[in-house]
Amino acid sequence: MAELLDILGVDYIEGGWPSSNPKDKEFFKKAKELSLSHSKLAAFGSTRKKGVKPHEDQNLQAIIESDVEVGVIFGKCWTLHVERVLNVSKEENLEMIRDSVEYLRAHGLKVIFDAEHFYQGHLHDPEYALSALKAAYDAGAHTIVLADTNGAMLPHQVYEITKKVVQSLNARIGLHMHNDSGCAVANTLIGVVAGATHIQGTINGLGERTGNADLVQILPSLLLKLRLTALKGEESLKTLKFVSKAVYQILGETPNPKQPYVGEDAFSHKAGVHADAVLKCPSAYEHIEPSLVGNTRKIVISELSGGSNLIDYVERLLGAKIHKRDERVMNALSKIKQKEKEGYSYDNATVSAILILLKELGLYKNLIKLEHWNVVTNSERSVAVVKANSFLEAAEDVGPVAAIDKALRKALLNEFPFLSMVFLTDYKVNLPGERKSTESVVRVNAEFSDGKSSWRTVGVSANIVDASIQALLDGYDFYVQAKALALERF
Repeated sequence: MAELLDILGVDYIEGGWPSSNPKDKEFFKKAKELSLSHSKLAAFGSTRKKGVKPHEDQNLQAIIESDVEVGVIFGKCWTLHVERVLNVSKEENLEMIRDSVEYLRAHGLKVIFDAEHFYQGHLHDPEYALSALKAAYDAGAHTIVLADTNGAMLPHQVYEITKKVVQSLNARIGLHMHNDSGCAVANTLIGVVAGATHIQGTINGLGERTGNADLVQILPSLLLKLRLTALKGEESLKTLKFVSKAVYQILGETPNPKQPYVGEDAFSHKAGVHADAVLKCPSAYEHIEPSLVGNTRKIVISELSGGSNLIDYVERLLGAKIHKRDERVMNALSKIKQKEKEGYSYDNATVSAILILLKELGLYKNLIKLEHWNVVTNSERSVAVVKANSFLEAAEDVGPVAAIDKALRKALLNEFPFLSMVFLTDYKVNLPGERKSTESVVRVNAEFSDGKSSWRTVGVSANIVDASIQALLDGYDFYVQAKALALERF
């Protein structure tokens, strides 16, 4: 993950709190083997404990022993925390801040001071909250970070308080926002407008409770909307979707299709008139060019689609020109609308819709013929038998769908060996419509990849295995059709 952040071009990577757990301590040991080209590693910790001298404080020692250039320490700014959590006097807390910053500076570290609960502290006692910032700055802190640690603040509060700090303290001011009120991104951006020049956040808004400020949303807004300098320039943003998706994959999570800038639906256009206008003038409906953040425009084929959506696919896939009112396109659209009434959805299954279009255009070749399938399953394994294109194959796996997929692939590889490059990469099942019971039809969405491109399909049936086979067949069939038609892009 650190290497991904370096590719993106972030300035500092906070690798963890080395004194809090062995895992974070181990990270800094292994991080020495990394060859980061841009980012600097930072170790996290707190100010010294009360009654403990800096050189005896294990937390500060762990930061130094991490062998990094930057130390990030948090300290108290809210009198409620000072007097009731730390149980020290207000002056002693200021001494703890000064001592800790000076000690790390004396060991050659650049210090970033995180002012914990600063905004609420400022609302409660502005004079003391500012005195905590000044103590850190006077002790040599490189950056003073204002933290909304419990995510309580709203944008107007962040703007007013940040503006006051910027005017009061001649220091580099940073921001650290949490999303408990749903305002982490907005608070970060308005804080920058107020004069802050350093931001903290996480990829995809990861973090405790409701998460931290999402850098995936903040960074393009800074560079493309506010026209500020960040990362290694706008060119860095072209890796944004890649980095976002890679982090999701590392964590074993499904990417949020609605995530601003990088989500699969971020530049997805469905309604016919809307999509038609996008094709004519993208800037009329898109706030930025998708490629600037590594994303792509998607014209969705659905019951709301007009002929323009289908025509766009014809022209992009086949390099052919076709009239908007072509009867074949209208027939394909009619069939798609009918299937959506039956529970199909082509929002994220474009390939299944394209196959309908190819059939109406007379370009579809009947190359794959599924003649028979059977699957037997028990608590330990599933065994599937498939006959396709006259080839009978069997396979077993833990689940019935995986077994069917294996058997189907084996049968098809006899005639289409290039399918060895194609793999099922994602599989989802849901119940469309309002009636969600054991008698409901199920909708299966499948994603495939050949290592270069990816495509999605859909299947619907009251039988989950049958719905899965529909989605699997469409996935392999489209790849075979693409080869037959020499389609370069899909």
